[in-house]
Amino acid sequence: MIGWLKRAGKGVSVDLRHDIHKELVVLRERAPEITGALTCTVDGMLVTTDMATNLAAGTEQTAALTSALLSLSRKMTDLAGIGRLEETLVSGARGHTACYAAGPTLVLTVLAGQGANLGLLRIEGRRAANKIAAIVERG
Repeated sequence: MIGWLKRAGKGVSVDLRHDIHKELVVLRERAPEITGALTCTVDGMLVTTDMATNLAAGTEQTAALTSALLSLSRKMTDLAGIGRLEETLVSGARGHTACYAAGPTLVLTVLAGQGANLGLLRIEGRRAANKIAAIVERG
């Protein structure tokens, strides 16, 4: 696991990044099917990550793509008239990626393996996103 980062995430203090990282660790403990999680700013700057070693190499790119996916997903919900964005789920042959807005400035991305319980992923992902938003708000 990479751990929390001291340099990334403009506008997010080291203390906040550490608290957010702790929430990512708790998320993975609550849902063992989750293979990794990261938070980034809405403009794609990595804040912190808790990824399995084999997934860690692409975290900066994942953060950048998360930002783009959030923007597209928000636009889609607006155009479709379906209310505030709750999540974006991308499913592939070997697993899933879910993105959640974590307040107005951060995004949580959660990775899960093939056969993961998507209901649990959604519940735990939303819970973690809300906790991360609260951490930033109090910070």
